[in-house]
Amino acid sequence: MPASSSSAVDKALDLIEAVAGSDRPLRLAEIADRVGLHRGTAYRVLVDLVRRGWVMRVGDHYLPGTAVLRLSRSAAATSLAGVSRPVLEELAQGTGMMVNLQVLAADRARVVDVVRPNRLEMISDLRDELLPVHRFAGPLALVAALAPEARAPYLGPARADGYQMEGPDGLLDALDRAAATGFAVQRGRAERLIASVGRAVRPTPDAPPVCAITLVGPVGEFDDEGLTALERRLREATDRLGDELLRLTAPGATATRLGSDASAEGNA
Repeated sequence: MPASSSSAVDKALDLIEAVAGSDRPLRLAEIADRVGLHRGTAYRVLVDLVRRGWVMRVGDHYLPGTAVLRLSRSAAATSLAGVSRPVLEELAQGTGMMVNLQVLAADRARVVDVVRPNRLEMISDLRDELLPVHRFAGPLALVAALAPEARAPYLGPARADGYQMEGPDGLLDALDRAAATGFAVQRGRAERLIASVGRAVRPTPDAPPVCAITLVGPVGEFDDEGLTALERRLREATDRLGDELLRLTAPGATATRLGSDASAEGNA
């Protein structure tokens, strides 16, 4: 359909279909060419689609967003959730903790995937829930990884709840600590007996965060010694996922699910 005769809805659906139907992450120019739109027009529509969760941007490439995944499993191979799943499963098995994958959405963070061990079935997985920055480690890690001037929208829910912003126990100091250490820790904030530690995933050090991985478990297992071990495993997992996202968006890369090469070798 020529771009001039497309309605705004047609343009949005064409772009979603192009991204979800591709076997690899696409650049703006590739998407625009596939749907017959000028790049400027495609970019403006994609900005809205990213904001609404239908498309996800990683660097200068686009992947299916979380809204698409709720409707179609066929997009999982090239989606963030599909790429992340082996990392989450391995991390849950190695730590015995529940593992959440979260992305920024509106003024909060959305839980897009969860791996929960049987021993932690009593802990709610919060899948598809929107979580505020002042109560959960994942949103805290994500917002801390943003430039300070980009954090403002995510502070609104905390202010609306009357949460302390200034001082050593305030949210702003917590964000600065998480930015300095790379880890966000919450003990008994959302639930008294539950603790969590989160870390943002960035394909390159200067890139904005794509997502966060969070470990969740009983607060008694998050003492100083236990937390150090969990942070080490979490750093390895987030670095691995960041490397995989960078690989997927490299020129000529294909969206092969993480671990598929090793599986193919094992079956050869």
